[in-house]
Amino acid sequence: MAIQSKSTPRGVRLLRDPAVLGGGVLVVAVAIGIPLGIKHGVCINTLSGWVGLTVTGLKLGALYAMVALGYTMVYGVLQLLNFAHSEVFMIGSFAGLYALKKIFGIEATSEGVGGIELIAALFVAILVAALASGGVAVVMERVAYRPLRRHGAPRLAYLITAIGVSLFLSNLFLLLDGKPHLFFPFDRFNWPNIAGAAPVPYPNVMKLTTVFSIFGVQVHNLDILVFLVAIGMLVVLDLFVRKTRAGKGIRAVAEDPETASLMGVNVNGIIVLTFFVGGLMAGAAGVLYGLFFNAQFNMGFIPGLKAFTAAVLGGIGNIRGAMLGGLLLGLIENLGVACTGTQWQEVIAFLVLVGVLMFRPTGILGEQVGG
Repeated sequence: MAIQSKSTPRGVRLLRDPAVLGGGVLVVAVAIGIPLGIKHGVCINTLSGWVGLTVTGLKLGALYAMVALGYTMVYGVLQLLNFAHSEVFMIGSFAGLYALKKIFGIEATSEGVGGIELIAALFVAILVAALASGGVAVVMERVAYRPLRRHGAPRLAYLITAIGVSLFLSNLFLLLDGKPHLFFPFDRFNWPNIAGAAPVPYPNVMKLTTVFSIFGVQVHNLDILVFLVAIGMLVVLDLFVRKTRAGKGIRAVAEDPETASLMGVNVNGIIVLTFFVGGLMAGAAGVLYGLFFNAQFNMGFIPGLKAFTAAVLGGIGNIRGAMLGGLLLGLIENLGVACTGTQWQEVIAFLVLVGVLMFRPTGILGEQVGG
């Protein structure tokens, strides 16, 4: 007599899921901890304080999402964690700064411009930064990663190379301070004065004005600009990957490179396009980030790690997951400091990374390019 096995009910399977268990424990802890913290004066006890942190979180989260797209697209196509992407972001910030100063003559002491000049300045700065970062990403792929791919190098070699490229680019911009750094007979040669060790201030492109207030929290025009540009570019990229022929090629190579090649897809061309598009997004994010935090040779390190965390949180290899992960990470790290202090912001962000890898390594939306 055959023994019939009974399938486990769906509700029981969900309760056994580590992600569900971990998420449930976190929700309960937050639901209990925040009211207790407010009651005992540990957490912020004003609505305006929480709203202010939410506005900041959405703004930073949109920037994280733009950088995270470079990680998630390259990983989706090549299964490569391109840690040099943070320096692509940094180069975009300096390129945008150069455009604002040299093309439009807007200096750090400027009180801001308006009208057509403002629109043109922002558009050209973002365009120059995006193209510069996209170009650097393409050169990076051609010089550093393609030889490894051609010789069938192991994945560890890609990771070590990415770290090496990251260190090279950041230290190169450290030397671009207008001083001589070469030995005889080139010791009289001054390097271009672009970056250096000290932060380079971004000019005041637009006058900071309050557009509206939410529960006493002022939302400025620059906040709205950053959020709208970021969300707009994310939506355009999503449509590009889903609706265009090139986007279909990206999804095909991510799904199965060998089959895509047999079907006539230029795999190398798609890989170059993927690096270029990811660089475009990182460059634009570099300009928007610089408007708030200025530019510096090592500015990409922390935002880059947070963008990687956002990509993992949403589902690395998933474009919409990168968008969702960026916004969620921005909110989590900013709302988290309401009960801990700003010195815990980075700790909270990377605790999110550890938690996701422990309980939901595929991220919220799973690993699926274009999904």
